[in-house]
Amino acid sequence: MLTERAPKKAALRAEFLKSDLLTRLPLPPDDRWRDPAASIASALAAGTVASLLPACAAFLNAAADFYAVPRPEISVLAARPLRVREGGWASELFGDYSPETLQIRVWMRTAVRKQVTSFGTFLSTLCHEFCHHLDYHRFHFQDSWHTRGFYERTAALYHHARGTPAKRLYWVRMPGGRWRIDWPRTRSGS
Repeated sequence: MLTERAPKKAALRAEFLKSDLLTRLPLPPDDRWRDPAASIASALAAGTVASLLPACAAFLNAAADFYAVPRPEISVLAARPLRVREGGWASELFGDYSPETLQIRVWMRTAVRKQVTSFGTFLSTLCHEFCHHLDYHRFHFQDSWHTRGFYERTAALYHHARGTPAKRLYWVRMPGGRWRIDWPRTRSGS
């Protein structure tokens, strides 16, 4: 994961930096998201949109209610779109969020093989898109950037929902004022 560059406009840059420094996210004192997350895992095993949609909605509604933000709409789609660029470079779209419609879209199958995605990847994507929703409706940012703080907030939400211990994210500075996660160091915890 790679952060975005800070915006050039001063007002947006100030919000970007605020997002970057906002590394903590309040979490419920209980495990109220664990059952909805487990329902998502079961629904993924069933492999149908019809089973996955209500499970995702239950998770998002519980999270939105806790943060006192509007409940986002959810669409679960089949195979991820594959973006192929000049030179053979390709990427898959895992999910997206529309602040205008409060709509989260997530894809449940891989782009090439059309296999059901893993629970961890799917839940991580859902948490990522919900954190965009929080940026607009809880923190009132004008935009939702991929900052270090954004990724830290997403990780906190994900690990709390799964009931797994939170991991410290280690960062490596990149050219142009960007950062990337040092995955080997993050995984080892040192």
